[in-house]
Amino acid sequence: MIPTDRPRFALVAPSQNRLAKETSPYLLQHANDPVDWYPFGAEALEQAKRLQRPLFLSIGYSACHWCHVMAHESFADPETAALMNDTVVAVKVDREERPDVDAVYMEAVQAATGSGGWPMSVFATPDGKPFFAGTYFPDRPRHGSPSFRQVLSAVGDVWTNRRADVLAQADVLSDAVARRLALPGVGERLEEGSIRASLEGTCRRLAEIADPLHKGIGRAPKFPQPLLLDLLLRAHVAGVGGSCDPAPIDIVTSALEAMSSGGLWDHLGGGFARYAVDREWLVPHFEKMLYDQALLGRVLLHAWQCTGDARYRQVLGELVSYVLRDLSVPGGAFASSEDADSEGEEGRFYLWTPVELREVLGPELAERAAEWWGVTASGNFEGRSILHRPVRGDLVRPPEIEEARRALLQARELRVRPGRDGKVIAEWNAMMCSTLAEAALATREASWAEAAARIGEVLATELRRRSDGRVLRLRRAGAGPPIPGFAADAAWMVDAFTRLAELTGEARWVFLATEVADQLLSLFEDRDGGGLFTSGDDAAPLVVRPRELSDGVVPSATSIGAVALARLASLSGRDDLRDAAERLVGAGAVLLAEAPTAVPELQRAAELVSLGTVDVAVTGERPDLVAAAAARFEPRVVLVWQQAGEHDELPLLAGRPAGAAYVCRFGQCRLPAHSVEELTRELHAALHG
Repeated sequence: MIPTDRPRFALVAPSQNRLAKETSPYLLQHANDPVDWYPFGAEALEQAKRLQRPLFLSIGYSACHWCHVMAHESFADPETAALMNDTVVAVKVDREERPDVDAVYMEAVQAATGSGGWPMSVFATPDGKPFFAGTYFPDRPRHGSPSFRQVLSAVGDVWTNRRADVLAQADVLSDAVARRLALPGVGERLEEGSIRASLEGTCRRLAEIADPLHKGIGRAPKFPQPLLLDLLLRAHVAGVGGSCDPAPIDIVTSALEAMSSGGLWDHLGGGFARYAVDREWLVPHFEKMLYDQALLGRVLLHAWQCTGDARYRQVLGELVSYVLRDLSVPGGAFASSEDADSEGEEGRFYLWTPVELREVLGPELAERAAEWWGVTASGNFEGRSILHRPVRGDLVRPPEIEEARRALLQARELRVRPGRDGKVIAEWNAMMCSTLAEAALATREASWAEAAARIGEVLATELRRRSDGRVLRLRRAGAGPPIPGFAADAAWMVDAFTRLAELTGEARWVFLATEVADQLLSLFEDRDGGGLFTSGDDAAPLVVRPRELSDGVVPSATSIGAVALARLASLSGRDDLRDAAERLVGAGAVLLAEAPTAVPELQRAAELVSLGTVDVAVTGERPDLVAAAAARFEPRVVLVWQQAGEHDELPLLAGRPAGAAYVCRFGQCRLPAHSVEELTRELHAALHG
């Protein structure tokens, strides 16, 4: 069943504001507010200057639960809306459509409050300089926080009576944002010894903050942390982390078992929620994001490759099934997210009672299912039960439980589904394409390979401007002007195309990757300060031009750009791309040395640049050698091969006799391998010798 994309609120009302003309599901959720909303852009800035009022920027996204709460409490309230309309020029921003705007004002929130999140609430001067910033404000004073109406009144008062102070504060906060977005300094290329030392130190730090009781990294609220988990798997493969207790592989496997057993995992339909509010992984914020599925799918694949444990392969398969079933949109790509709420309640779609189990399964099977998934009369979430495995790690379902799962999933489809944000974001779709392509290559799952290729076609054709190939940010469900892509869109597109080249043996993916790589560097690279700017040279200026370096819930554009360029250099034979990857890594050298847990993906890029990729060039029709090169998790391996009939020969294959695999590093190749055993031996020597 392909779900219909539904906005969180109805779109038809006696009166609508100007957001009714937008296509963003998040903005459309507010089309019926009594607030005189503007979308972000020149019109809002001009109106603020004309009226000499401050801007109020409300930044969020469609699946954001607390965005919905603030909308119900304040933006739908006529009295609060009237105060807003008299005090500010109100601007709604979809952070998924405009990550550049989100990045600038998130820095303002963090500089002002020490933390950040969504909904983001920022007051700014008519020229966009922030002077007061926060996140969620309640409709009445609670827990030491003023009400939103109190904040509005205070802003209106100081803007009217102490404007000089406000403008001075705006300058101070804007300068703080600029400093926060500046790079800490470009460093030298890291050598092998320092790479291993940094990886060892990062493992020790992660072992210190790992939860010894409930597993995972950190305490409540608990995020899955896929980038850190993947770093630990790389350390395990590299033989690093011997001084860590627990060992890197144990931190990863116990975290995956805990997350897959808890309520973070959808035990009926598959897929992970964004994070858990508790330490035990039981109670999630129920929204599901495409990027979480992509990054956690990658970790599950690598854990399975490292351990051979069938549980990780099972969860990976169910995660992919969820994405293909519930996030697919017409044309071969994926929607951005699913909401946490349905029928006006958080998590309502996912919760069960013993009575509901009996209605679907009958008394005997219902009793068995209740025991398996921890469903009780008292419940564990507002009187109902979040499905979870009380016996942690016991995920392989016996036949009767699998029968119950299928029946409950079918019954759940009759419920009102959470709203789905159907916009197709280039960055997140490329991320999912990369994961599917890598997983298909390792598992030989044909349906995954087909899905990866379909997304690749969407990226190559619909998410690039036809006139000049300029990467675009998203494909909308409705009409609307295209948004130029950001650095992360281009960087992930390069990564996706390189993964498709490894999967398919089609040289055209290499050529597409190099086209986008050239665009990435020409539009986004800061040749003076280092790293990648978020927005391109062709973008409208903001109060500060943001850049990306630290990795958050997703890798920064600089990090994934460096990884993708280093790998593409091997596929394409272009040394200038390897040089560019080295420049991007150098931009984060200080962070790599001083705060490596903040840049786990950049650390992966540093490993590729400093230790070198290990390139496996397979000539002729040798599917056994291709499969052998892809079977194990070897993060530095780049696979180069071509299908029969390809006319444009890739550089690493040129002039080599057919029927063998050549293992190369830094341009030096070992003896040709003619069997799987020989290839395994040569790979081990190149990687660990």
